[in-house]
Amino acid sequence: MARSLLSATAKDLEPLLREVAGAVGVPVLGVVSDGQTSIRRAVERALPGVPHQLCQFHFLREAAHPVFEADRHAKVRLKAEVRGVRPIERALEGQDDTTAEVARGYCAAVRSAITDDGRPPLAASGLRLKARLEAVADSLDRVREKGAARRRSRSCAN
Repeated sequence: MARSLLSATAKDLEPLLREVAGAVGVPVLGVVSDGQTSIRRAVERALPGVPHQLCQFHFLREAAHPVFEADRHAKVRLKAEVRGVRPIERALEGQDDTTAEVARGYCAAVRSAITDDGRPPLAASGLRLKARLEAVADSLDRVREKGAARRRSRSCAN
């Protein structure tokens, strides 16, 4: 019974809902939708007394909105702290030694982390960005520690 309507007003949806309710052969016990006002009004008029519920995805998205906004704000702040990647990459242009290659790899990891967005309500992209940036920082710390250990061991051998 799906069909194109000229508009999605309650007035246009109401007859379609009545037709569907009459055609299914069983009582309509409830309606689930995205909560669009015209749909809610059409359900009230065409199916009086039938409860209407917001679909779980839309309900969860609305409930998670304050958390999403906090996460989005945190992501903006995190991105602001790592904006200096391009100048580092430009400074490495023309260098083909191992250190430059490693540095370019870390820059690419940071750039990749800041461009990855999630879709609310199920993906907190700010938290994911934080975890990815922490992984890059931890890796850099391990590289620094290994380099320091090699320098110490060389100086002890002399």
